[in-house]
Amino acid sequence: MALKPFRAPAQMLFSKGLPGTGRHGRRARKPIVFDLSRLLSRAYHLTPTGIDRVEYAYAVELLNRVPDRLRFAAVHPAGGYYGRLEIGAVRQFLAFTQARWQSRGEAQRDAVRTQAIRHLFALRPRAVPVALGQRVYLQASPHHLEDGKLVRSILQTERARFVNLVHDVIPLTYPEFARPNGAVQHARRLRTIDRLADGIIANSHATLAALGPHLTDRPGRVARVAHLGCEWSDPLPPLAGKDAERPYFLCIGTIEPRKNHLLLLNVWRRLAESMGDAAPRLVLIGRRGWENENVIDLLERSVALRGHVVEQPDVDDRRLTRLLAGARAVLLPSFAEGYGMPVAEALATGVPVICSDISALREAGGDLPDYLDPLDGVGWLRTILDYARPDSPMRAAQCERMRGWAPMSWSRHMDIVLDVVEAVADQRR
Repeated sequence: MALKPFRAPAQMLFSKGLPGTGRHGRRARKPIVFDLSRLLSRAYHLTPTGIDRVEYAYAVELLNRVPDRLRFAAVHPAGGYYGRLEIGAVRQFLAFTQARWQSRGEAQRDAVRTQAIRHLFALRPRAVPVALGQRVYLQASPHHLEDGKLVRSILQTERARFVNLVHDVIPLTYPEFARPNGAVQHARRLRTIDRLADGIIANSHATLAALGPHLTDRPGRVARVAHLGCEWSDPLPPLAGKDAERPYFLCIGTIEPRKNHLLLLNVWRRLAESMGDAAPRLVLIGRRGWENENVIDLLERSVALRGHVVEQPDVDDRRLTRLLAGARAVLLPSFAEGYGMPVAEALATGVPVICSDISALREAGGDLPDYLDPLDGVGWLRTILDYARPDSPMRAAQCERMRGWAPMSWSRHMDIVLDVVEAVADQRR
């Protein structure tokens, strides 16, 4: 789950834009058709997932970089059919999406469904123009990839080559952490990618390595790693009042088994029992997911955790930024990740990170975070106790390591994506 969306300037969303610049703009030849199915399917949701944010960032970055070549298409949630989207309606929908993620309240919540229906009606698919030449179809989400026949039909209609961003292979590598039937569904997605993708972008070297055994050799197929982009703004002041009375830590992500919330809850029970009201607080940012009965039992029934662990499933971006500003650290004890966007985004805002020592998170954080084995409960307890101190030497050392560090930007990410698009477009059939 990412922490903040890529915030596009208003003029980027509403103006027609200038012709693309740089080598990709000058080489403006084959149209790029970007699939917006994921965002349309999530139009009623107030809280975005990490994949939602990635698809949004792609749409905005492409509008800025290659507006003269860009087309939008989707498998529409209203009828499940495929077609082109009017670009002006897409710009308005992106602005609506950004606004509902940034600030939420009961009045805004009540109005979202009505606004979403209006936008989805404006985005009803149009017929695909007859192709005068080859196109490149770009998709940044796994939406509808389990239906290989549908994807093949889309590519035939567009007369397009296919480039896809792969987020992870976790349901196949760790099926015990997936939703019921998740491994079967993900296997179908990867089969579609293997059979139809001319270009593959992996969000990490860890993802690309895990993807390898599921791909057959195909001459000319392009595969590149592009770490996800991370945009940040000037920090907001920390929360005041009762939210800042005690030191606190954040854990950001859906409550699901691979995120390893159980370790943190057991650590916090020990802290609460030994320190009482002096114990730091744990704030869980994220909704309850699947296969998490033990964690839910602790959250709902543990007397020791009351007042020490707080769930906040729906936090708008402004409040999250302020929560980050006052946190002692962001905690990610995950067993498996595709990349680790919360790591990069926390570091980008100047917040220390304590996370699992797994390859995907090391790609995101480099030498900055403090890394621990996700099974080392005692190690996590000791490190959290150190970070909770006002004069924490470990926290001070990480803050020093963060000086001068900058994360991957969406612009740099898109450079790699467009290089893959050009390489695929230049291939001869």
